[in-house]
Amino acid sequence: MSTPGQTVHGPFDAAVVGGGVMGCTTALFLARGGMRVALIERDALCRAASGVNAGTLTLHMTRAALVPYAMRAWHMWMATDQWLGSSVLATAAPGLSLAFTEAERELLQARAAARREYGAQIDLLERDAALAIEPGLNPAMLEAAFCRTDGFASAYLTGRAYHAALRAAGVQIFEQTAAARIDQINGHYRVHGPDNHDGSIRIDATRLVMAGGVWLEPLLAMLDVRIPVKTLVNQLIITERMPPVMRSVLSIANGLLSMKQFANGTVLIGGGWQGVGDRARGPVETIPQNLTGNLRLAQHVIPALAKARVARIWLGLEAETADAMPMIGPLPGLADAWVIGCVHSGYTSGPYMGKLLAQTMLGETPELPLFDPARLVAAAPELPHREQTP
Repeated sequence: MSTPGQTVHGPFDAAVVGGGVMGCTTALFLARGGMRVALIERDALCRAASGVNAGTLTLHMTRAALVPYAMRAWHMWMATDQWLGSSVLATAAPGLSLAFTEAERELLQARAAARREYGAQIDLLERDAALAIEPGLNPAMLEAAFCRTDGFASAYLTGRAYHAALRAAGVQIFEQTAAARIDQINGHYRVHGPDNHDGSIRIDATRLVMAGGVWLEPLLAMLDVRIPVKTLVNQLIITERMPPVMRSVLSIANGLLSMKQFANGTVLIGGGWQGVGDRARGPVETIPQNLTGNLRLAQHVIPALAKARVARIWLGLEAETADAMPMIGPLPGLADAWVIGCVHSGYTSGPYMGKLLAQTMLGETPELPLFDPARLVAAAPELPHREQTP
């Protein structure tokens, strides 16, 4: 029942808090499975990590144990017109991960072997074979790992595509609605939106999905679930248009570079170099030495980038758990409450992860195992950024 100044929506079968790729996909498949679904997002759909990442769809930088998930998600990205209803300009392209030192070569070989164990088709190439695929590479490169299952999509178009699909599926979308409090009332959950001059929004649902990305830690605390979530502040660079200088998705073995050239000639450069910011303030500013370091590394890999001019720089937030593995599954001690998030290379794997959680919530057997969040409830020390492990 609504009270003066309050608008209560529902009851819904499920409320999904967080409108990134994983939250949107979960909501979409729940709705298509017959549930009445509310999707609650603090900003606009896919405007946080899902909208400001590099859009890379890679196996090279995906953690080895997540490769089976990423491979299935890659096929979903390549067929968004079939299940999402529109294109996000997903482009299949070969991926090359490079080694320029003996230490990088050892790491490259170890990473390729680890991913092959999980089903990735990754081949090791000597320099001449790699140059035949990508002639613009620095010939100082020693060895490359080659994978055909790579590519990229438009992070910018992702939110628009999901918005249309969710509307068509009957999902009620609440954008610009940050969850301020969550209560358990008579066997259901009530999500309280922010108070404003128009009053306040309350959304009631039988089931709850927490999909809030870097905001998962404070969101889960509303349910008295304590799981530390680290916030990474990743830097991205886009150049002005230039003649073709690469035709594959490039990275280096230590993970500090990823780049690709779009059809319009712009080159997107990333690699997890950090900026200043946090989940409370959002991205704040770049760190000059990290900006120049990222650019110099890109120019070292593709010397022709020495002629490139930077058009824009931005920062995006990424969530990471203490063990750098996802949390996807039922929340311990709570009935009908679930969490999904903190997936390394989460844009790549996000659609499939959301589909898996929806399958589970609909009573189906998921195609692959979930990632029990109960393991993370005990406080754990923070790990250094981007562990260099297979």
